[in-house]
Amino acid sequence: MDSIPVLVVGAGPVGLATAYELQSRGIRVLVVERNATTTRHPKMDVTNGRSMEHFRRLGIAEKVRDAGVSRENVMDVAWVTRLGEWEVARFNYPNVHDWRAKIADNNDGTQPLEPYMRMSQIVLEPVLRDLLLQSPLAEIRYGWAFESFKEDAEGVTVTIRSADGKAEQVRCQLLAGCDGGNSRVREQMGITCQGKWSIVQFYMIHYRTPNRDLMQRFGVAWHYQSPVGGTLIAQDDKEIWTLHNIIPPDVDPKSIDPKKLLFESLGFEFEAEILQANPWTPHLVVADGYGRGRVWLGGDSTHQYIPTGGYGMNTGIGDAVDLGWKFAAVLEGWGGPKLLESIEVERRPVGLANCEAAGYNMDIRIKIAEAYSPLVHEDSEAGATAREAWGARILELLNEENESLGLELDYRYRNSPIICSEGDEPEWHRLKFQAGTWPGKRAPHVFLESGKPIFDLFGQWFTLLQFDESVDVSGIVSAAANRKVPLKVVRVDDANARRIYERDLVLIRPDQHVAWRGDGVPDDCIGIIDRARGA
Repeated sequence: MDSIPVLVVGAGPVGLATAYELQSRGIRVLVVERNATTTRHPKMDVTNGRSMEHFRRLGIAEKVRDAGVSRENVMDVAWVTRLGEWEVARFNYPNVHDWRAKIADNNDGTQPLEPYMRMSQIVLEPVLRDLLLQSPLAEIRYGWAFESFKEDAEGVTVTIRSADGKAEQVRCQLLAGCDGGNSRVREQMGITCQGKWSIVQFYMIHYRTPNRDLMQRFGVAWHYQSPVGGTLIAQDDKEIWTLHNIIPPDVDPKSIDPKKLLFESLGFEFEAEILQANPWTPHLVVADGYGRGRVWLGGDSTHQYIPTGGYGMNTGIGDAVDLGWKFAAVLEGWGGPKLLESIEVERRPVGLANCEAAGYNMDIRIKIAEAYSPLVHEDSEAGATAREAWGARILELLNEENESLGLELDYRYRNSPIICSEGDEPEWHRLKFQAGTWPGKRAPHVFLESGKPIFDLFGQWFTLLQFDESVDVSGIVSAAANRKVPLKVVRVDDANARRIYERDLVLIRPDQHVAWRGDGVPDDCIGIIDRARGA
């Protein structure tokens, strides 16, 4: 029987990111995936700033960007009557270079370190796979499905089965179920999901066309939205596009001609090669539990969202980071019994909040549809008036689903057993990241006077930021050493950073969240370290 410290079920972005996080921390990992290769389905098309910060921390952000849409291309979201007719409203968003300039110009702790990245899951998965395969600590076995597990006091025995029916057993110490919405790991654990199922039925058409001029007749845009034309996503701004359109309740998906629907939705015919076409149904659900014992879940196995806001995979990347560093700490021997328990306490509230936000964003789209009138399609004075009014209403309703920095960056690990909580929580806003170091928050990004991001100074494990050199931190250093907790001390002489970080001492976790802060060393340094490590 093969033996491995961690077995990850599922080689989607979350499973692969979990494995990459683990191997980066020196942990051997095996990933099993029931499919023969990476996905053919474009299930996501944006990697947000927080996910890109994690990829930067892992040293792979630029390799990810190299595979995505050109850094020079904007991220505009436009509303049209149909692509072949009129544009009525546009939300302008900068390209990666301009995002970076904006971040540098607002060095107040309210910005992400990394801009968003336009990238399909079809593209991201092979990048993560290839990076992972370069590691001597990682193995991926495609064409092997998870069948069952049996947990005991010493570990977990997992049965996997190949496509040709061959069964094998693998012994691991910890098991990560990142096997999607129909998770068999979750099912065996008896964990169910609650929320709204089958929100609406969509039909996806993923296609290639040489008619780039027609697809960009209003200029480059990331999304073109229309209540009758669906959502058109520019996957590479060159030749690959994806259309998602709602299927009326009285239409049998099997009767749909993909090309006919494509041409009707966009309003003109053109040369197109259909790469993938199928119906699909989104949900707004979150799992009742995120795991227990030696078996924990992440990604779509714990939350499934309608893709308004792109929260699905990006929430999953946060899950992957959490699973990765906590699994590694336990396997290294210094992670305490509360560390794994904190996975659900910390991540499930994030899953619930993002589920609610995805529903809110869908409600905005419904309001836009309610304001729609067939008059907008008329080439007449009345049509022009209707388009102007409809466009104004769209702009009035805003586009929060692509502007919610607070939701994406400022999720807070409230009531966590491994955070030295201070009680009163500072203001929270969906659209804005509130700079500060309240324990449980993501630490704020700030460029130091040298031009270096403070994030790049953080260690791989815990980091103690020391803004006052006169403070004796030997007590905390000794406490960490006593508990064998890896700790890096970073002295920072920067007035702007000190103002943003609010305290002379700030203890940063491996995931860049604040564990503790203070203006002096407390009497019970062991207590702080024990809490942070989950003792």
